[in-house]
Amino acid sequence: MATANIYSRTGETIGTVDLSETLFGQEVHKQSLYEAVRNYLANQRQGTHDTKTRAEVRYSGAKLYRQKGTGRARAGSNRSPLRIGGGRSFGPHPRDYSYKLPKKIKRLALKSALSDRAINERVSVVEDFVMDIPRTAEMAKLLGCMPLKGHHTLVVLPHGTETLYKSLRNIKGIRVLRHTELNAYSILWADNIVFTKDALSGAEEVFGS
Repeated sequence: MATANIYSRTGETIGTVDLSETLFGQEVHKQSLYEAVRNYLANQRQGTHDTKTRAEVRYSGAKLYRQKGTGRARAGSNRSPLRIGGGRSFGPHPRDYSYKLPKKIKRLALKSALSDRAINERVSVVEDFVMDIPRTAEMAKLLGCMPLKGHHTLVVLPHGTETLYKSLRNIKGIRVLRHTELNAYSILWADNIVFTKDALSGAEEVFGS
């Protein structure tokens, strides 16, 4: 069974916790991870790209020169895609790139991503605490005291911790999510995952089935 170290508010190790086998002890399924990342990135696309067709460019529609007798190839107008400044053939137009991924595939990808981070000892837990006002410097000091590897860290918080959220969101290399917002892409983005105790139990309750 995978375990994770528990850290105090000052960044000191105060024990270990067993991670759920159903969430952190699964075989890594690479195909589901690929599908989940592809789906996430596709759903983030705005799809606002647009090009003008020959009907939309601003040029006269008059015939450039007479059809015969010039020795040149016949030409209709400056709006032709063959001419500089003319319309574009088969160019991109606004569209929706989003699509739905089967729930089982998303759940499998999430468990695979969490299991991969747990196997490589990249999962940590911080004891629950409350802050009266946001203190970014204090949270940066806490993360600096923890043995985090790499540059990207995903911090998972429970709901109802707005001051913690505001304290973490501006730290470079940190991404903050609620435990119900966990997704395979964000987990793979992160070199380390830091849960609060409540967030860990909440994630196991939501996604552990």
